[in-house]
Amino acid sequence: MYHTPEEKAEFAELTEQRLKQFMLRCVHVFRKLPNAYEAQHFGKQLVRASSSSAANYRAVRRARSQNEFFAKLSLTLEEADESVFWLEMLVFTGLVPSERLVDLIDEGTQLIKILAKARSNTK
Repeated sequence: MYHTPEEKAEFAELTEQRLKQFMLRCVHVFRKLPNAYEAQHFGKQLVRASSSSAANYRAVRRARSQNEFFAKLSLTLEEADESVFWLEMLVFTGLVPSERLVDLIDEGTQLIKILAKARSNTK
């Protein structure tokens, strides 16, 4: 695990960058969706959740207390999980072929695992 402050800072920076890239990829998915109501609805929810996850992680890094850190990290995790849900719904409803989103869903799942582990280490 990460023991020194420098290692922790590097891990946090990498995680923040991954969440931003995840959000950007979700935005690209949204831009290619058809104009059908359900596609736009799911896509907007995806953009909202993925951007919220990235923004909340930024707040995690600036937390003023352990309680605030835990709360913001929990929000980040919830929003990342919701992002993966909306990606799965795009596939489930047949709006997007699964092969187009498999890598993005995998990245979201990896981020969820990282955030869940970080949260469990703060208790």
